[in-house]
Amino acid sequence: MPARAPASPALRHLVASADFERVLRGRSRASTAQFSVHHLVAEPTLPGLRPAKLSTDSEPASEYPVEDSSPAAPSEGRIWIGAVVPKRHARRAVTRSLLKREIYAAAARHRDALAPGLWIVRLRASFDRALFPSATSPALRRAVRSQLDALLAGVATTPSR
Repeated sequence: MPARAPASPALRHLVASADFERVLRGRSRASTAQFSVHHLVAEPTLPGLRPAKLSTDSEPASEYPVEDSSPAAPSEGRIWIGAVVPKRHARRAVTRSLLKREIYAAAARHRDALAPGLWIVRLRASFDRALFPSATSPALRRAVRSQLDALLAGVATTPSR
């Protein structure tokens, strides 16, 4: 029986605004004409770690919520990805959605080479509407993919700070 290839790291989406703020506080790891990428070697904040105090409690409350009364297992190799696409750089909702989908797809393509932790890809400049008049043109999709692939391939080979 042939040996199995090592499992690729799990890819999750960042959702908590506190995680976005933590990651974006640091310098960007790399950038292209339109995008920049930020990385933080950490795990996302866990929601609900403070269970509500009941008036019938006689013991101190546990630090874990009722649904999960055991500490979380270490998440070695996990990658959390977030996308920041401001309206000032992509006015149309359909364009913002396209950019976010492409960011998550690029992260999935490069997840084997990315270091574990929190990653955020941020749109930092708009695309020229004269070159890309359609909100979801194939040309825009190709331009976004090529920039994202170059960006993530560049950070995959550089060590974290």
